Amino acid sequence: MDSATYLLVGLGNPGAQYSLNRHNIGFMAIDIIADMQQFPNFKSKFSGLLSEGRIAGSKVILLKPQTYMNLSGRSVAETAKFYKIPLANIYVFHDDLDLQPGRLKIKRGGGAGGHNGLKSIDQCMGQDYWRIRMGIGHPGFKDAVSGYVLGNFHKDDEEWLSNVLARIGKTIEDLLAMSPSDWLNKINT
Repeated sequence: MDSATYLLVGLGNPGAQYSLNRHNIGFMAIDIIADMQQFPNFKSKFSGLLSEGRIAGSKVILLKPQTYMNLSGRSVAETAKFYKIPLANIYVFHDDLDLQPGRLKIKRGGGAGGHNGLKSIDQCMGQDYWRIRMGIGHPGFKDAVSGYVLGNFHKDDEEWLSNVLARIGKTIEDLLAMSPSDWLNKINT
């Protein structure tokens, strides 16, 4: 049995008014993992909503920071420090404008790509954690980006969105058990 502890973080903004925003797809991923892996209800802790359970024999902490996107790093850093989780065992699910809707990419380290949640985590902890980029598409021009990410998914997004979230929920054990690139190949096919 693996004795490692993992932290899976979903980025989003707290509050019912944001729950269906494109920017909250990270929260949606954490919710589906919690549901499909039968984690206990989330509790308020470390400026976030947190649930503890086991996946593939490993202890896993699910976290949805409640600090608003641009301060997410505080919640992630407090949680990682308390549970003594190394950066290599932290996976952050977040929206990505540069990927087609439903496409996923995973990468360890790198820049924030203009994402305020990642910028905050980078400032609080450094960059050497895993980023799971979840494609939401691009509105077409820069001036429309803010309204687009803070806008709700449309009805015609439902099929690809529920599909990608279900794939994440069904394959999360593989993310922790195999190489991230193998997991990505499995989930994107």
